[in-house]
Amino acid sequence: MKSKNSLLLTTAFTLLVTLTANESIAGETQADKSAAKESVDKQSYRASKKVPAMRNRVYTQLARAQQLADEGDKIEGFEVLAEVEERLDSLNSYERAMLFNFYGFMYYANDDITLAVDSFNKVIAETAIPNSLIISTLYSLAQLSMQHQNYKAALVYLTQWRETRSQLLKAPKELTGTQEMLFAQVYYQDKDFVNSLKHSEMAISLVEAKNKKPKESWLTLQRATYYELKQPKQVTKVMEKLIRLYDKPQYWLQLSSMYGEIGEEDKQMAVMEAAYQAGYISKASDILTLSQLYLFHGTPYKSAAVLENSIAQGSIFADEDNLSMLARAYLTAKEYDKATEILVRVSDIAQSGEHDALLAQTYLNTEQWQAAINSSTLALARYAKHEQSKDKQVKDIANMHLILGMANFNLKKFERSLASFAKAAQFTSSKKTALQWGKYVEREQQHHKVQLAMLN
Repeated sequence: MKSKNSLLLTTAFTLLVTLTANESIAGETQADKSAAKESVDKQSYRASKKVPAMRNRVYTQLARAQQLADEGDKIEGFEVLAEVEERLDSLNSYERAMLFNFYGFMYYANDDITLAVDSFNKVIAETAIPNSLIISTLYSLAQLSMQHQNYKAALVYLTQWRETRSQLLKAPKELTGTQEMLFAQVYYQDKDFVNSLKHSEMAISLVEAKNKKPKESWLTLQRATYYELKQPKQVTKVMEKLIRLYDKPQYWLQLSSMYGEIGEEDKQMAVMEAAYQAGYISKASDILTLSQLYLFHGTPYKSAAVLENSIAQGSIFADEDNLSMLARAYLTAKEYDKATEILVRVSDIAQSGEHDALLAQTYLNTEQWQAAINSSTLALARYAKHEQSKDKQVKDIANMHLILGMANFNLKKFERSLASFAKAAQFTSSKKTALQWGKYVEREQQHHKVQLAMLN
């Protein structure tokens, strides 16, 4: 029981109980909304009142119940409280309040939040009780309501707690950072993001004014609130702070993403690269993002290196999409040998013709004429097998005929070259180029015949 809350027994005349709830509980609690509002709204506390004394007999039994609970004997502890409750009519207001208070904490320790809330509501139903008990019980009810995810009730209790505290203490009292964050959490869960942000900003300001760092969960809630309010620049600033104070891999990746969202691509690239060098990038999606960023920022060799290393290590699959991306990165980096090696590999996997067409173009650019002819021919054959996608490949098909014409021309196979250019001229996208090449090939064919005749 002590691990969840503490029961503070002071004197025979004053028995106060306070709830020590950690922040994760305060951030997740909930209670019955209608019962909470009805119970709180009907209260009207006086700033000063006479509190009856607790009689020694009652104090002794409550203390015994606490001792039994602390020792782990919850059943007997509840039995002792039941004995006290049997004489409920003979108890004064303070004694009744403390009985229900003990019930509340014992139910809470027993993970029975509903009965705990019911018991604490009975505490604040008593008016002749210490101010400190009223205040602490309202705060406990707010926390328990959060735990039960009844955020409306939690907000009612919190508001009542703040107003009652100011009234009973006869002066407004500044909230602590933790208390501000409880308001922030309640408002966030109630989708009142403006008020949530107001309280989270106050909480963080309070601790930073004391040269202390705000809790990580405070910053993540503030980040989420800015995100809901569609303020990406503010989200980015919070992410920068999270990295400074709580250096975690996911924050680097999230910050890089936010820089991209607000249009600061250079910072996006720098942060992503730093995360990669620190070993924070392991997911396939993040690796592909980094590779694309390298390509976008004009460093294609780095793009290819990241992909190839990741494929070798098994971080990403050597599938059609990833190999195609790797080949294109090498092509952009003008690493043609490496590009063709990858393209041959992906061509065998896909067999769609698309990669054969890219191979044909690469071989033509590197003056590998026969290889260009072979790949162009294979591409056309594979395109023919995929009639359903032929419309999408029209430009590639036209280009393959152009490549066949050029490659055959360089091998001095003029008739084949002219035949290929004639086919290319049938396509709108390649007609002009094909006709120009056709005339050029015809002239060169004639010159070649003349040269042969002179040699003979």
